[in-house]
Amino acid sequence: MLINRIFPLAVLGLALAACGKNETTLPSSSDELVVKIGAAAPLTGPQAHVGKDNENGTRMAIDDANAKGVLIGGKKARFELLSEDDQTDPKTATIVAQKLVDAKVNGVIGHMNSGTSIPASAIYFKNGIPQISPSATAVKFTAQGYNTAFRVMTNDAQQGRALGEFATKVLGLKKIAVIDDRTAYGQGLADEFAKAAEANGAQIIAREYTTDKSVDFTAVLTSIKGKQPDLLFFGGMDPQGVPMVKQLRALGMKTQFMMGDGGYTPKLIELGGGAEEGAYASLPGVPLDNMPSGRDFSNRYEARFHQPIQLYAPYCYDAVNVMIAAMQKAGSAEPAKYLPEIGKVELNGVTSKIAFDEKGDIKGGAVTVYQVRQGKWSVVQTMGGAPAAH
Repeated sequence: MLINRIFPLAVLGLALAACGKNETTLPSSSDELVVKIGAAAPLTGPQAHVGKDNENGTRMAIDDANAKGVLIGGKKARFELLSEDDQTDPKTATIVAQKLVDAKVNGVIGHMNSGTSIPASAIYFKNGIPQISPSATAVKFTAQGYNTAFRVMTNDAQQGRALGEFATKVLGLKKIAVIDDRTAYGQGLADEFAKAAEANGAQIIAREYTTDKSVDFTAVLTSIKGKQPDLLFFGGMDPQGVPMVKQLRALGMKTQFMMGDGGYTPKLIELGGGAEEGAYASLPGVPLDNMPSGRDFSNRYEARFHQPIQLYAPYCYDAVNVMIAAMQKAGSAEPAKYLPEIGKVELNGVTSKIAFDEKGDIKGGAVTVYQVRQGKWSVVQTMGGAPAAH
């Protein structure tokens, strides 16, 4: 798997060494502007299928922009992707962030996980590099006061609240057990879910923890079984969600199972062996098929990469286009010049109409709840937000 996609143009390398700026051009005889877009996600390990999906969505947006011949400040831009593997590890994420800064990227799409996005954001802020995450949902990410941090996805406070209200008001569940993987994402989402569920009359009868590396949950599930919960909510990603729901059913528990966006993947169904039937998960935004350009994006993605969208590729695509729109508004790809324009961008994206609040969060984010029905994810309900109008 290619981890770092830096195109070895000798002439460009000399130009970079000479000027030491983020905005670079080929020799003066050319009007072409080279713009480096950094990307970071787990490209190896248990979450690699989702991380590669992020990389694919980012690459697709960059290739589309190059095909259109985007102009920035009167010059034709040529976008290059520099993709790095952060391995879902916070320490590795900071190393990757510094590597992208040293490569003089003009902006970063990423990171995928909240636990990597948050530590990396300090490095991007220190160096004035705009960062748009397609999928980091932890509230803390945009609450640190970094004017370089943005996201195109609903945060955990919005998503957790929606799921908590759905579990109590729509499903009418009263006794709920909660497990999280102790990551910034999993714990943050579980906290918000539990808060909303309790506010709406449910009782959290068990609150347990695991890790994002665990695969055996028999002991914790056995402990929970005796309390007879109506619902088990898991804050985490599908590599843990799959064995957890399988072990839940192996113990004979008929408890309903729910996850956030980390569970809404084809892998949960592919590897669940039928145990996932009836499970719930959410994804910020309206269903892709409800977006005016959603089906077209999905078809183009599958034709190019020969697989379905895993999770966040459309959000990566939108994040790139937000960054490019800000560069066009500023007439420059220099971070210091286009950064002030990101917060002013209003874009009809694939996932939604995108506009940011003062913290860098997307405004009016919708959340859609899905359920596995006959081996497929089916839409149950969308709460909040509105589709983009084209």
